[in-house]
Amino acid sequence: MTKTASQPARRARRINPDNFHLGEVLRANTTGGVLMLIATVIALVWAFVGEHGYESFVEYPIGPYTVAEWASDGLLTVFFFISGLELKREFTEGSLRRPADAMVPIIAAACGMAGPALVFIVINTAEGGAIHGWAVPVATDIAFALAVLAVAGKHLPPALRAFMLTLAIADDLGGIIVIAVVFSTDLSFAWLAGAVACMLAWWILQRRRVDNGWIYLPIFLVCWYCMLHSGVHATIAGVGLGLLTRNTPEALNEPLDRWQHALDPWSAGFVVPIFALTNAGVHVDGQLFVSLWTDPVPLGIIAGLVVGKFIGIFAGSWLTVHLSRARLGDGLTWGDMLAAAELGGVGLTVSLLIAHLSFIDDPGVYDEAKTGVLIGSFISAVIAVVLLQWRTAVHKRMRREKALAAERARQQAAVTAPAAGVPST
Repeated sequence: MTKTASQPARRARRINPDNFHLGEVLRANTTGGVLMLIATVIALVWAFVGEHGYESFVEYPIGPYTVAEWASDGLLTVFFFISGLELKREFTEGSLRRPADAMVPIIAAACGMAGPALVFIVINTAEGGAIHGWAVPVATDIAFALAVLAVAGKHLPPALRAFMLTLAIADDLGGIIVIAVVFSTDLSFAWLAGAVACMLAWWILQRRRVDNGWIYLPIFLVCWYCMLHSGVHATIAGVGLGLLTRNTPEALNEPLDRWQHALDPWSAGFVVPIFALTNAGVHVDGQLFVSLWTDPVPLGIIAGLVVGKFIGIFAGSWLTVHLSRARLGDGLTWGDMLAAAELGGVGLTVSLLIAHLSFIDDPGVYDEAKTGVLIGSFISAVIAVVLLQWRTAVHKRMRREKALAAERARQQAAVTAPAAGVPST
């Protein structure tokens, strides 16, 4: 999850942009994406050269859980808490406050989830694969996608980044719903009632404007613990509490602003890289590499990310524009939307989490699914970079032609102006 362009000016009053702060560096989209990529590469290299050492690390017990479980069920709750805060911001003052204004990216996000799921189901149905893994390729990793866009598409219209941001918000909401609904098993209503009670206490304190953050920390931990034992994935606790956090657009120094500002660097610089380190490692040998293109599960994930996401996002955008009054953002063309649609196929954090939830009981298929997520995301990123570079060249040429046309018009006006003032004989 990332910060949107609509964030209020009140934050700018608290941050001096002329000062260098590590926290501000970690809040940058490119930094989070780069750190996640580095952690993923380290995990892959470690698992390749020392498979047993890597497995010993991720399975090392710390209290009642292993390192991997703490990362997936514990630390990642912070990431989802920030997702909840960002969703709350969008519902109260951003693009989701007026869905009609963001109809194109919202519908594109929905179609961008349906497309890869359908591709996965078709491939696995035809080949007798595990259809229950359909949710793995539906998510877009916005941190990495925006990092690619910031590097390869920085000269493109700002509306393209706004489109990707809004699409990401809607995509995150869809991913959260999938995790909450599909992966809730053996519900314990007693534990679930405890989590709901914590959320109610959180909401009451927010309504009463109790702003001491240390009061909320034990509520957060108890809510997480109850959700962990309820049968609903523990990260949903983070989302729920984030959505219940107070945010009044006209007010200054709201808790949503303060907490997101404080936690963003920890999420980008520690939580997500640790999750990638403990979940992206897989020993890729010849047999596994061949299975990526022959077994239905990894093939469905790769095709879902590379093809399904592209078709879903582009088709959703095209149909929305042509069947309603919605329009693309200023300066955007359908060529730009081709690049945006492929960029949506970069799925890492949430896709790896869903792969973990879907196939944790089948280690062989789980390794294939993880590798499919990594390969599919890599292919989508490479194609997106090529398309973004192409669109950058097109927009540069269009700007040059526009500048030349303006210059010719200016020169023509300069030539004709004196002539207009000469009296006729």
